[in-house]
Amino acid sequence: MFTPDNVIDRLKQQPFRPFRIVTSSGETYNVQHPDLLVGANELAVGSASKKNPRLYDRLHRIALMHVTALEDLSAASGKSKRNGRGK
Repeated sequence: MFTPDNVIDRLKQQPFRPFRIVTSSGETYNVQHPDLLVGANELAVGSASKKNPRLYDRLHRIALMHVTALEDLSAASGKSKRNGRGK
């Protein structure tokens, strides 16, 4: 199981490298920016707005106990996948 510190350490890596959160149900969430909100028991990941990618148009709350992997994203895959039920 991942802890808040595991995720925070990944977000603080310099330079920041986009990554994918994989959950126990198979859902994936791409993290393109280090401003992920980390709580004691959950993560909050925003889906970038198409009109203004600096803003989110949907917020996903993910229980840390269901995070099974943090995977590196290549530049190409990071642009082609959206947060949510992707694989």
